[in-house]
Amino acid sequence: MNQSIIARNHVNISGKGSQYILFAPGFGCDQQMWRFAAPAFEEDYRVVLFDYVGSGKSDLSAYDPERYSGLSGYAQDVLDICHALDVKDAILVGHSVGAMIGILASIREPWRFSRLVLIGPSARYINDMPNYIGGFDKKDIDELIHLMKNNDMGWSLYLAPAVMGNPDRPDLSLELQQSFCAIDPVIARRFAEATFYADNRADLSKVTVPALILQCSQDAIAPLEAGEYVHSQMAGSTLQRMQATGHCPHMSAPEETVSRIKEYLTRTSPTASSKEGEL
Repeated sequence: MNQSIIARNHVNISGKGSQYILFAPGFGCDQQMWRFAAPAFEEDYRVVLFDYVGSGKSDLSAYDPERYSGLSGYAQDVLDICHALDVKDAILVGHSVGAMIGILASIREPWRFSRLVLIGPSARYINDMPNYIGGFDKKDIDELIHLMKNNDMGWSLYLAPAVMGNPDRPDLSLELQQSFCAIDPVIARRFAEATFYADNRADLSKVTVPALILQCSQDAIAPLEAGEYVHSQMAGSTLQRMQATGHCPHMSAPEETVSRIKEYLTRTSPTASSKEGEL
């Protein structure tokens, strides 16, 4: 086991099973965001939690602005963790940009993964009208990045409630805001640029690993059209629309999230390739 990688990404392993299941966080989040969902898999899997370099309890000295200028560097981190643990045929559960990072990792080394679970994925957050709806006009993203450059904390007050949704549960938005604020402001802005300016639409057709796409209702970050587009471009994908609202169902509705993931893993095999749609 490569201990330098384990320390770099603050990797934590638990569970009784032999098959690995990795949980990739979304933008501005650390592994703690999985605490309501990941333990439910410990009875049957080896659960792997980690932090992106620059987030959580990762090794900040390992941060390289060039490596992490795009999602490719984060995908390589996931593969580095797989190499360190000698992971093969694992399940990767990715939230938001973590879903796209997982997709990129699976394209490079598909034998590492048997199935993907993509929670609120978006191949491109910026609208490309008239044929593509990502949820944001470019000026919206430009304004967010400008805010991050000029107001270290103010952007989190704006973004956290939009991401979390569920306005009747302000504690969840507050936790997400605090997670955003815990990241070095420069690193947070660079990660936001890598996330929200990315265009990975051309990568979707390269995915060969079967995938479950979980699409929340009333998701302001990854609207239904974004999830449908990912599904339409990925052979072997299953799209399910959740009752949960917002963009973080593993926090706001962990029971439904766990139930849907387990049901999918139970009824699918690593060689599944048929395309399904469940709305």
